[in-house]
Amino acid sequence: MVSDNFYPQPGGVESHMYQLSSKLIDRGHKVIVITHAYKGRTGVRYLTNGLKVYYVPFWTVYRETTFPTVFSFFPMFRNIVIREAIEIVHGHASLSNLCSEAILHARTMGLRTVFTDHSLFGFADAGSILTNKLLKFTLSDVDHVICVSHTCKENCVLRASLDPLMVSVIPNAVVAENFRPLSHDTRDTQSKVTIPQPIGPDGTITVVAIMRLFYNKGVDLLIAAIPRVLASHPNVRFIVAGTGPKAIDLEQMIERNMLQDRILLLGAVRHEEVRDVMVQGHIFLNPSLTEAFGTVIVEAASCGLYIVCTRVGGVPEVLPNHMTEFAAPEEDDIVAATGRAIAKLREGRVRTDLFHGQVKQMYSWTDVAERTERIYDSVVGDAHQEDVYGSDAAYGRSRVRGFALIDRLKRYYGCGIWAGKLFCLCAIIDYLLYLILEMFAPRSRIDICKNWPKKAFKGGKTSSHDTVRTPNEVPRRRGLYRREDMQETDES
Repeated sequence: MVSDNFYPQPGGVESHMYQLSSKLIDRGHKVIVITHAYKGRTGVRYLTNGLKVYYVPFWTVYRETTFPTVFSFFPMFRNIVIREAIEIVHGHASLSNLCSEAILHARTMGLRTVFTDHSLFGFADAGSILTNKLLKFTLSDVDHVICVSHTCKENCVLRASLDPLMVSVIPNAVVAENFRPLSHDTRDTQSKVTIPQPIGPDGTITVVAIMRLFYNKGVDLLIAAIPRVLASHPNVRFIVAGTGPKAIDLEQMIERNMLQDRILLLGAVRHEEVRDVMVQGHIFLNPSLTEAFGTVIVEAASCGLYIVCTRVGGVPEVLPNHMTEFAAPEEDDIVAATGRAIAKLREGRVRTDLFHGQVKQMYSWTDVAERTERIYDSVVGDAHQEDVYGSDAAYGRSRVRGFALIDRLKRYYGCGIWAGKLFCLCAIIDYLLYLILEMFAPRSRIDICKNWPKKAFKGGKTSSHDTVRTPNEVPRRRGLYRREDMQETDES
């Protein structure tokens, strides 16, 4: 798994990569993650379940995206791939530089590649045009593409000029047990969670908004709508969590309208603390301007919150209508939708107590891992898969790309009059660099890493001879791994 977006940074892509990797490990696969170094997080780390993460030292330029180098990542990437005996490289996120470079280098090395798109982009502005051209370069030589929603698939196919048969839709999911509604057991009563007041004619309703405070997340709409909602509904308060460049605008709005006693700003919230924030509210407000899926609204629904969200991108596909109140991405419509949600809750027309069980039935990371595993089987081209799954072209069985340089150059050349020639030049230089590395840094000099101890997966069940290890039962080797209360360790 390769992307610029991974923990400790919170977000949907980060959660997707971690949960998918963990479930694939549970199914008997070996998975590693390559991402860039974060503050206080460099080198190699082992996360829970034996997930190995390489935090490579590269500069970041904007929103945790690394500076494009095209070729300087190749020696390090090749070393990691050979050390870990990698067969498939799975990149995530359109704007991830590491993802694009890793797919290019992987194809040069003769590895199968898969790409997952988590975002939506337009076609008219300069940023989208450049992003789409980069995506076309990356996906011209990839074996299969996964999108998190059908809207995302349509957008990706148009942006990168792809054959729809080589694009599959596999949604995000949520660990429902980590986003359970507020209860009265000891875990909640002894914690710092503020228990919301019962809803009645005069009860206080709390609206929660958790997001990165960037323009595309609809922060401007949130800033404009909050004073109007509070003016119309005296017994309503807001909790807003998140950081970003729009935080100063949010603070200025609170000062200008003197709403310090009705709006609580929490700033950055760690992913494991998101549930404790959500359960303090009754409504979750998501005013995003563009969203391919929207994992956070699934998490909020699992916590028993009624969802108010904009009808953009893949959001309408995520939850059934009885869990959501949709609005157009406009100030007046968001204010009106929030008012309707408040009225429904006061009148008892929404059974939010049933949401958790319904979300648990709809979304499962185990299901996501099984469907992703089927994609991997198709691109690897196992001979027996034809008998097991049939000739399902939708999973890319007849679309696997060859590694011959001339075939790769033909695919790149079709990316544009000038861009095609530039992409071909990049592929040729990358191939020459690979030959130089094979000559002066032969594979025989690279040590092969020992695999992390894992259970053997057999048809969804673990046999009596398998060794099952929970995250707190990782074996100690040379005193490096103590897992009583630890979530991660450094590698020596």
